[in-house]
Amino acid sequence: MRILYLGDIVGRAGRKAVISQLPRLRKELRVDFAVVNCENAAGGFGITEKIAEQLLAAEADVLTTGNHAFDQREALTYIARQPRLLRPLNYPAGTPGSGAGLFETSDGRRVLVLLAMGQVGMHPILDDPFAAVARELDACPLREMADAIVVDMHAEATSEKMAMAHFCDGRASLVVGSHTHVPTADDQILPGGTACLSDAGMCGDYNSVIGMDKDEPLQRFTRRVPSQRFTPAAGEATICGVLVETDDASGLARHVCPLRSGGRLRPMWPDF
Repeated sequence: MRILYLGDIVGRAGRKAVISQLPRLRKELRVDFAVVNCENAAGGFGITEKIAEQLLAAEADVLTTGNHAFDQREALTYIARQPRLLRPLNYPAGTPGSGAGLFETSDGRRVLVLLAMGQVGMHPILDDPFAAVARELDACPLREMADAIVVDMHAEATSEKMAMAHFCDGRASLVVGSHTHVPTADDQILPGGTACLSDAGMCGDYNSVIGMDKDEPLQRFTRRVPSQRFTPAAGEATICGVLVETDDASGLARHVCPLRSGGRLRPMWPDF
């Protein structure tokens, strides 16, 4: 099975690129299942129903979020109605929505998608992500109840994301980090067969400061005072993500490679 994961969509530039290019990527890469992190898609902060439905119509199978999951007030009610939109599973009990779901590909194979949020340098500080992920993996084991498992670890620290990958090794097909908006170069398959990448990067304009127009971040770094709200950069976006191919018998990874297309970053195209 081929699973495509696309990193955090930032603003209009990122979502336009994903909406226009995802169908082509699915066809050219022969993708069976696509997961897209959309938590910065609405003006850089959160997700709206309209945007989420546009992404789903553009052939995203599941949408993940992160610390900005509820920045748009309408997300509180929409997420309860849309099972394909996930918020971090380590939110306290009673939080609207779900952090995990078992979904089917067009040919009936089952993919478990988990979204957890780290604790190091993050706000709000949620419950233990490792315990939360362990509960879901125990409840829906790879090969027994799921043909593939994807874990989106939304976290600031690469150490916490790498630790989650090792924690899941042998029990998940892919553990991929999100949140920092900068792609890392550590794609690998761990000894137990789990593919991992510390951060997939963002789908947004890289002539920016992590997707935001440069002026306000520079103002805050150099003068230590805010002057206005952050606004997403509006130039051509680079689509960043990762493609993993799993073994049908084990559900573990056979190949993994980052994807970068368009915009300013050096292109990278999966070679398998």
